Amino acid sequence: MTVEGSPDGFFVPRPMKYSDSNKQKTSQAKCCSPSLKIFIGVLALCYFSKSLTGAYTKSTITQIERRFEIPSSTVGIIDGSFEMGNLLVIIVVSYFGAKFHRPKIIGAGVLLMGIGTLLMALPHFIMDRYKYDTAAAHTNDADNFTLISTCSSDPQTTVQQLVSGCQKGEEESSPTWVIVLLGNNIRGIGEASIGPLGMSFIDDYALPENSAFYIGCLHTLGVIGPIFGYTLGSLCASLYVDIGLVNQETITITPQDSRWVGAWWLGYVVSGLLTLLAALPLWFLPRALPENHQTSEQDHPSNQHKHTPSITEIAKDFGPSLKCLLSNKIYLLFLVSNVVAFNAVAIFLTYTPKYLEQQFGQSATKTNFFIGLTSIPPLALGMFLSGWIMKRFKLDLLGSARVSFFTAISALFLTIPYFALSCENIDVAGVTVPYQGSVEVINSDLLTSCNAGCGCSDFQWDPVCGQNGVTYISPCHAGCNSTRGTGWNMTFHNCTCVQSWGMSPGNSSAVLGQCSRESSCTTMFYIYLALQSLAFFAYAMGTVPFFIISLRIVDPELKSLSVGMLLLVLRVLGGIPAPIYFGALIDSTCVKWGHKKCGGRGACRMYNTETFRFLFLGLITCLQVLSYTLLWVTITQITRKVQSDKQVSKDIELQELHDPEKQKILK
Repeated sequence: MTVEGSPDGFFVPRPMKYSDSNKQKTSQAKCCSPSLKIFIGVLALCYFSKSLTGAYTKSTITQIERRFEIPSSTVGIIDGSFEMGNLLVIIVVSYFGAKFHRPKIIGAGVLLMGIGTLLMALPHFIMDRYKYDTAAAHTNDADNFTLISTCSSDPQTTVQQLVSGCQKGEEESSPTWVIVLLGNNIRGIGEASIGPLGMSFIDDYALPENSAFYIGCLHTLGVIGPIFGYTLGSLCASLYVDIGLVNQETITITPQDSRWVGAWWLGYVVSGLLTLLAALPLWFLPRALPENHQTSEQDHPSNQHKHTPSITEIAKDFGPSLKCLLSNKIYLLFLVSNVVAFNAVAIFLTYTPKYLEQQFGQSATKTNFFIGLTSIPPLALGMFLSGWIMKRFKLDLLGSARVSFFTAISALFLTIPYFALSCENIDVAGVTVPYQGSVEVINSDLLTSCNAGCGCSDFQWDPVCGQNGVTYISPCHAGCNSTRGTGWNMTFHNCTCVQSWGMSPGNSSAVLGQCSRESSCTTMFYIYLALQSLAFFAYAMGTVPFFIISLRIVDPELKSLSVGMLLLVLRVLGGIPAPIYFGALIDSTCVKWGHKKCGGRGACRMYNTETFRFLFLGLITCLQVLSYTLLWVTITQITRKVQSDKQVSKDIELQELHDPEKQKILK
């Protein structure tokens, strides 16, 4: 492939004209070398392990939030720490790494990823056991939890129990979430080498018409990781956080409860060990591969390895290379378009599990399982077909841009029905609906005439479902005066607040847990997943063209730097701030906060689902519309440039035909 440049740094690939000897060489090089196949296979394993860990991290957002009693904005900082670590080194790795032994540099990065992943699980092993408030605990059990009184209990005794628990430090939140942040940060530093160096290595040594196909296969294999990641997240979320350390009979909450914390740490141990295993083969691969006969001597990187440049020589070229890259106006326009799009993607990927849990009342176990089952296979198929289409039709830069735009618009239209799929909040007395006899809910008025003499604490969150179909935040707030049974067999009777709804004394009991949602919520949940699968498939069809654009609109020597700069800017302006600012927006929709025993706000127990829905879907849609508008402008600029370069090429050819002396010189 020959490349013709222009003053603004834009490069348009032009088809080569092969001689008979070149055709013979081409026939000998139709298959990539065995070493390249091995490299692609090993790199695919790295993509698999990193995507598995990334998906698992997204699936544990709510578990981490509850375990450390932190708000969504803080969880957003933890999630964004991966991007923070990545941006610290990605430009340096992308540029300097391309000049040295790329497989070994990638191997070192994957090794660092494994260490960071294992570090994320460390807080579980240094923290005390997870404690939660429950009315069904046994006070004589060594594994008991704080006892919440019913209305018949002495209020003074309840206060003393709360103070005693605080003095023991049983309910204080732990700052060890910082270790999770640090581990995710290290994981991001290690990941920086995989994308830029891996893709540029393949593009350097593969046949030009096969490069897009190999990159598509690579991302297809890599996207299988989230299937296992979300499945692993589903399995771990179904296991209690302190599994093996507590008596299971004393656990009185289920995965549907907002206090439930699964074994979030277990998946990090599994994925960390797998990542360490994936790093080993890269240390035994060669620095350069056999020469590709279709690559010109000028552009082929194997010639760069004949002389190993010093750090000083490389550093001197970094400034001019970066200046050349940033002077490419169309590359900058493409960059801005993807920054806006990546904000939407970061929000969507980070908070979709949480959104589905809150909107449709599903457990983290079920949500993670169905996300992996219904979304990832269409994503993988779309990426594979994307690479196949690029190879089959041999799309150039302009064709790649058009495919990317068309698939993005298709995915956008498929997401519009999301707005119609909604479920209302459950009826929670004093939170979403007023107590019987009250006119309206004013600032979460949890105390009323039916429980005024019970001495209930607003800090409690141990929901019970009354026979009237209304949820109360605790047996005390339901005005229950007696209990029967123990553990999950415990029922609460003579609940005065339930009776106030016109229920007879014999039908005024309550059971542990929130009241269930309407059955239509489950149906809407499945419809949402089906539409999401189609949207993922359409969006994935533009994945390979996206990377091809970033590789083809710059000088071949700047390919690694181009991808590195792209990923850097996406992380700085999208991957880092998006989870944080949207986490703060989610916190603003909370209608009932949890509280720590020793003071301070904990994790949110309940959200306003309608506000949450419009914030989540509305912001994502607006960002996508703006991004695709900018992408359309980018395509028009590419079209003009291609037409201009074709006209210049024709003028040169005509000039050569009428200037024999010039033609001889060019030959």
